[in-house]
Amino acid sequence: MSANCDIAFALNGVKRELTVPAGMSALEMLRERLGLTGTKYGCGEGECGACTILVDGATVNACLMFAADCDGRELVTIEGVVTRQAGERLRDAFVASGAVQCGFCTPGLMVQASHLIERDHARDEAAIRRGIEGNLCRCTGYRKIIEAIAAAADAATQGTEHGRR
Repeated sequence: MSANCDIAFALNGVKRELTVPAGMSALEMLRERLGLTGTKYGCGEGECGACTILVDGATVNACLMFAADCDGRELVTIEGVVTRQAGERLRDAFVASGAVQCGFCTPGLMVQASHLIERDHARDEAAIRRGIEGNLCRCTGYRKIIEAIAAAADAATQGTEHGRR
């Protein structure tokens, strides 16, 4: 019989308190307990990046993190990313560049991209490629994704909604 854990954390800027089973993953907590289905279950092994979230400002595969380890932490999911101006720029850039195919990998890629842009690690194609290497996409071949991230990074730098084309 598994014990339950009481946890308190910030989720997309809102304080939350929850009781979770000790073995529950952060991904299960987000999707099943909190109804935030933007974070995807891809592989369950930390290989695909579909479940990428931010924890205290660092990218984490939510499938590999226990929900109990979220206690006292700040979590940001795709739902939180898209409410920020940078998230709006990313969304617009992904659509304009045609970077969205089936869309399954898009939330994890956008969380990762927002992290890269916020830290000024999306300066060139090589940096973007390195930054997203833990996020798998089976549809696009990455060219359009890299273009979208570069455009959003340029827009953030220039303070415009257009960026590089």
